[in-house]
Amino acid sequence: MKFLIDRCAGHKLAQWLRSQGYDVVESRERGDDPGDYVLLKWAFTEKRILITIDTDFGRLIFIQGLLHCGLIRLPDVPANKRIEILKEVLQKYTRDIQDGSIITVRGNKIRISKSV
Repeated sequence: MKFLIDRCAGHKLAQWLRSQGYDVVESRERGDDPGDYVLLKWAFTEKRILITIDTDFGRLIFIQGLLHCGLIRLPDVPANKRIEILKEVLQKYTRDIQDGSIITVRGNKIRISKSV
């Protein structure tokens, strides 16, 4: 799997994913924040799963119908818990992630949504 890490999701998360053997690009490596629309376009063009804490991507995907290759949202997950939560998500929901689902973690709940 290939990932694009939004700058708000954190460098440590990206480092951990790399240490697990994943292909990872951090948006911060490409300069200033280009905005949500551009991030989603980069992820889709490069066939990467976008990881963010930003909730605006749901609107772009579900309301505006923008294309994507999957999204993992961690809006309520503190920085010191993101690796632990992502590890669980990757272990339990790999097939959903690979199928382009939108996975949202809020508190102790993990919601999987499919976009059309």
